[in-house]
Amino acid sequence: MAGSSTAGSPHRWRLRVAAIVVPVAAALLGASYLVPGRSTPPSAPPVAGASQTRCLPTGRIETVAQLNRFVDTVRGGPDFAGGDVGASARLQDGRDLYVFGDTLRAAAGGTTQFVRNSMLVFAPGCAQVVLPAGRGALVPDRSDGVGYWPMSVARVERPGYDLVGVGLQRVHRVGSGAFDFEALGPAAAVFLVPRGGVPQLLGVRDLGPDSPDTTRPMWGAAALVEGEWVYLYGTARPQEATTGGFSLRVARVRVDDLLDTGRWRYWDGTRWRRDAATAKELLPPGEGVSQTLSVFGRDGRWYAVSKRGEFVGSDLVVWTATSPTGPFGGATVVAHIPSEAATGTLRYMPLAHPDLLPVPGTVVVGYSENNTDVARVIDDPRRYRPRFLRVPLPR
Repeated sequence: MAGSSTAGSPHRWRLRVAAIVVPVAAALLGASYLVPGRSTPPSAPPVAGASQTRCLPTGRIETVAQLNRFVDTVRGGPDFAGGDVGASARLQDGRDLYVFGDTLRAAAGGTTQFVRNSMLVFAPGCAQVVLPAGRGALVPDRSDGVGYWPMSVARVERPGYDLVGVGLQRVHRVGSGAFDFEALGPAAAVFLVPRGGVPQLLGVRDLGPDSPDTTRPMWGAAALVEGEWVYLYGTARPQEATTGGFSLRVARVRVDDLLDTGRWRYWDGTRWRRDAATAKELLPPGEGVSQTLSVFGRDGRWYAVSKRGEFVGSDLVVWTATSPTGPFGGATVVAHIPSEAATGTLRYMPLAHPDLLPVPGTVVVGYSENNTDVARVIDDPRRYRPRFLRVPLPR
């Protein structure tokens, strides 16, 4: 939600962190060596540097009401007018990083376009878009037109910088309608964020072959970091099901091996195993979690946050567990966020933000809002932004 002028050159940041980017990229992308003079592993395509747009003042945001007032009133700008998802992570420098799915952005010539993903960084009193060269998606589409929708964010702190992993799903169009798309499987991207600097994409990797098979878990539907481990949750449902919920499973991998699926291990209910097929259901599809959800820990307990029935449902539900591996139970309805057939308003994909405006015993949840009439969204992008509410955490 900002204008198009840049705040400084991204090249300064790349020079400053060059000594960090090279070894980190090599580890994350699985390269065993670097060619002298290159700044990326030979297996990784070069990624154009990103810059941050000018600061858009947000005012003081100390309550959920003030946050929603900002979302509802600011018109945005050519770089970000509206988007959904809004998964977030708190950076070591105190800024908040948000990733969004299909995002309304002005293209060359002033026309409005959707790009598959985008990123905003919020500092106190200021919001900035992380804008890639070419003004397209921050994680660029593949050459065959397949794009990437973000689902989750996991951050790991390192001296002077953060590594931010983003769980993605690969999607492509299957028709001319606004909602004619198909998911082809998961992917993961890794960003390096210098302290106080501009996030830069190190690499992206598709996880498994393209397939619309919904029985194959969509790994990265939720993610959390515990020490040096990243827990990646996968959602799946029977192939013939078109409505209802998704089952939940979990894998884990050490932070530096995130993009190397050969090092992932899958929880079978008793121990971690190499074979993804042994992953045990932590929640069955009848429990009704959405394809994308949140899992986070607080004070020795873990919480899964989702909406039953996605677009057609209403209940915002929290499940609890004593471990990241579950079992998750005690489903508690903490709010209602129904869609509205009469107005075409869609409310979906609630995601928890544990670091946002924390209050003991509660968590702030953002949910996406959209409309079945795309023309209405383009006319007023404020119809297409996450809204927020505070919900109690079950004991």
